[in-house]
Amino acid sequence: MLIDLHIHSKSCSDGSLTVEEIIKEAKIRNIGLISITDHDSIGCQEKAMALARKNGIRYISGVELNVTFSHPRYNDGKSVSLDFLGYQFDSKNRELENKLQEIGKYREERAAKILDRINVEFEKEGIEKLTKDDLKAIQDSVDGVFGRPHIADYLVKKEIVRSRQEAFDKYLVKCDVPKYPLYIEEASRLVRNAGGIIVLAHPNDPHGTSLVTLTKSLPEQTKIIEESILRYIDGVECWHSRNDDLTTDHYIKFARKHELIMTGGSDCHQKPILMGTIEVPEYVAEQFSFE
Repeated sequence: MLIDLHIHSKSCSDGSLTVEEIIKEAKIRNIGLISITDHDSIGCQEKAMALARKNGIRYISGVELNVTFSHPRYNDGKSVSLDFLGYQFDSKNRELENKLQEIGKYREERAAKILDRINVEFEKEGIEKLTKDDLKAIQDSVDGVFGRPHIADYLVKKEIVRSRQEAFDKYLVKCDVPKYPLYIEEASRLVRNAGGIIVLAHPNDPHGTSLVTLTKSLPEQTKIIEESILRYIDGVECWHSRNDDLTTDHYIKFARKHELIMTGGSDCHQKPILMGTIEVPEYVAEQFSFE
């Protein structure tokens, strides 16, 4: 059975396919178990569950939470971002839903501040400043959760930059504003109180939000987890589209050592479509309960 427990939608996050299109594609690809794990949003879970059930696909409720984390021995004690995946929670849990709505509101405020900072750079370069109408145009282009990629795409559309990557390299990294300060203690409590489990996502992702920002050493990464994260998590993502074999083997051993749940997925944003292309063992499905 093909398994993919890390997928992002256009409907509620920064993917390029709607929930309906994801379920349709999963059926075409014969994926037997999936989870849509949108960034800081559970607004699409009820629809995804219903559509998956209708198409004979097993479904686990999912969300990806961005967490502010620091460790005294690394990065001079300064905070970095880590991602955690919540699974099999009650998607109607009011406390979790309210917190994610609060984070969503902050995202929009953050975006406006980022645009202000970009305008400072534009003024230096003699480029016409972005206005409130531009902000509204960006917001109108967002189907799911507002994020920096939407600003980048708008800068491409305005022909200020040639690509999303250039937008990040030239403006969005320099003009960034801190994300909502959600800490691991609260993230863990929210997911567990909603009846779910919480999993450390892509811990050694070289191009993403991961422990690589603190250290590239796999033994040091797992030492950090043991010291500061382990008591707050139930599992670790062992299979990921940007993992090498060494990373996967290391985290499988680590998970078994600490009797953690092991998950895996493509982290598919459908650019290109990667759903179901990661070889996640069938025993991963056995760790979850189904109706």
